[in-house]
Amino acid sequence: MSPTVVGIAGLVLLFALLAFRMPVAFAMLIVGVAGIATLNSFEAALATMASEAWVLSSQQTLAVIPLFVLMGNLATVSGMSRDLYSAAYAWIGHWRGGLASATVLGCAGFAALSGSSVASAITMGRVALPEMKRFGYSARLATGVVAAGGTLGILIPPSTGFVIYAILTESSIGKLFLAGVLPGLLLTALFMITVALLCRLNSNLGPPGPRSDFRARARSLGQAGAVVFIILVTIGGIYAGIFTADEAAAVGAVLALVLAVARGTLTRFKWTTVLLDSVKTTAMVFMILIGAHVFEPFLALSHIARDLAEGMAALNLGPAAVLALIVVVYLILGMFLEGFAMLVLTIPIVLPMLEAAGVQQFLGLAGPDQLRLWFGVVVVILLEMGLISPPVGINVFVVKGIAGEVPMREIFAGIWPFFAAMLLCIAILCVFPQIVLMLPDTMKR
Repeated sequence: MSPTVVGIAGLVLLFALLAFRMPVAFAMLIVGVAGIATLNSFEAALATMASEAWVLSSQQTLAVIPLFVLMGNLATVSGMSRDLYSAAYAWIGHWRGGLASATVLGCAGFAALSGSSVASAITMGRVALPEMKRFGYSARLATGVVAAGGTLGILIPPSTGFVIYAILTESSIGKLFLAGVLPGLLLTALFMITVALLCRLNSNLGPPGPRSDFRARARSLGQAGAVVFIILVTIGGIYAGIFTADEAAAVGAVLALVLAVARGTLTRFKWTTVLLDSVKTTAMVFMILIGAHVFEPFLALSHIARDLAEGMAALNLGPAAVLALIVVVYLILGMFLEGFAMLVLTIPIVLPMLEAAGVQQFLGLAGPDQLRLWFGVVVVILLEMGLISPPVGINVFVVKGIAGEVPMREIFAGIWPFFAAMLLCIAILCVFPQIVLMLPDTMKR
């Protein structure tokens, strides 16, 4: 068999294993080892698996994963999410849809601590959904805004998705974190505008809450001040060149630990839970990275990425059409695949296609490094859309677990306006790619 046929057979086997719910890391390991053994030798396959596992596990830069995961878990147990929501509610809760907009702001703030969309949806859902129900909000709007707002967890840094993308593309983790800041704020604003438009069209969706006085607003800002300080220190330190990404993660984890201890929320049981959850999440991410680094050499040997890039160039579709096609493919994959699985499976194939189609020149980017940064942000937004896409949008099921009385069809109906806002965000980033590149280009080296 030719390498291309073996590669196609490997991809078919991989999707079959994923369809049977095998974890993506082990599916990629099995297919990668079998593929390398077929195209090279069994000894080469074993050597690749051993060397990639060792090289990845010994990289100091990957210390960012357990440290930021630990910071997010500490932020959860210390009640930071409630502080963020309370501050946003005190300032804008009296608007129409104000509680929903406060939920978006709370999700954005918590995203800068957790780096996890599921954690953001769970945490903010438990805080915000009871409040919106108490004030008579539409169940469709309330659940939709929590599911969509939670997706900000993998766009606003620190983001596990950016870390995996950086390893796959050999990009700077720090630059990718900074690249996600302005698009994250843009998407937050678009979500809030979406809430405002929906409530303007139908005021019954989100009636205004009571107006807080100045003293309550000032007190809420004071309570959220520690959270803002941690965010500014970690992300601002990377931008100013004071910290590398892994150093910033260590500083953020220590600050979150100090805050949790100072508040008296870190009991022995919670501390044990935080450590176990951090270890489980870290192990999952590392296994995915090891699986991806065994699967990638198989793809290279099969020449699939090269053949697809050459085939796309031969079709002469033009960069705009190639971009649109890639977006459609990701939207379709997002209906069936988990986000990390999509990332590790597609990046080795899609990036060569973008380069061959001349997307770098089409967007006016200075080089391949800028293309990788820009597409890193775009692909993370596409992964976010997969988190709320039927039939397996994981954030929708998370919200269903919190709001068990709300039918699934209502939750899915509630996310579509925010789905459209995400598409608009991608369109804006295509027209104005400097939104992504501004902070990475000006960061201190």
